[in-house]
Amino acid sequence: MPSISQLNVYPIKSCAAIARDAVRLTHYGLEYDRNWMVIDARGRFISQRTHARLALVQPAFEGDALAVRAPGMDTLRLALDAAALEGAPVVAASVWGDTVPALDAGQEAERWFSDFLGEPVRLVRFEPGYERTASRDWTGEVAANVYFADGFPLLVIGQASLDDLNARLASKGVDPIPMNRFRPNLVIEGMPAYEEDYTESLSIAAASGQIALRIVKPCTRCPIPTIDQARGMPDPRWPTEPTDTLSAYRADSRMDGALTFGQNAIILAGVGGTLEVGQTVDAELRFDA
Repeated sequence: MPSISQLNVYPIKSCAAIARDAVRLTHYGLEYDRNWMVIDARGRFISQRTHARLALVQPAFEGDALAVRAPGMDTLRLALDAAALEGAPVVAASVWGDTVPALDAGQEAERWFSDFLGEPVRLVRFEPGYERTASRDWTGEVAANVYFADGFPLLVIGQASLDDLNARLASKGVDPIPMNRFRPNLVIEGMPAYEEDYTESLSIAAASGQIALRIVKPCTRCPIPTIDQARGMPDPRWPTEPTDTLSAYRADSRMDGALTFGQNAIILAGVGGTLEVGQTVDAELRFDA
């Protein structure tokens, strides 16, 4: 039976993941996922699309703090409790078409990220209590909350899908790539390759009760999967892989021909419960696609 093989939390948008064996599910997705974001002088989000070095920023949960490290930098510590920013300036921060209120994370964080990226930027935290919702064009009757993620609370990928892609890369003489190129929250093993494309919902039996997720939208792919997450830059041997390989078979008619890999999901039930690596997953397939 399919099961969860990876759980990944990305506390700072477009920075490295923290792999978890267990993580609490909130209304906004995995706890602390995309709570923080780097913005430019106009309040627009910064990502690996334009600043590949963000891949080298490594957060870690340490007690009541988020410790942030990067090559050549001292450790930056951020309070996990959002109440620590009470009274902080409120900043208008934009994520694609959404502009939301966010709390300035302070001068130390501003200096740290500005020094690392070599230009003036700021770090902000999503304002507690504000509700940013995913597109109802895809979620229908469900108002799905989301923090600074591109558009949806969760990203799900089947391990077999990456295995198939890596087999295609190998046939071209290209080294295999790790799952972190695609930045999923949940990785599921035991499903056939790309079965997530045809899945309607996922049901997970947690100790706290049933967790139910709905698959709502294919994840269209930008250049970020070409960035080696350990180097903060594309592999110079194959700077346009895996995009070149994906273009041969992953153009999605539902997304006007855009390349897709993985599926966005929303939460139907189980908020407050805990997802764990090894939990079995019951996938209900969709038969109208």
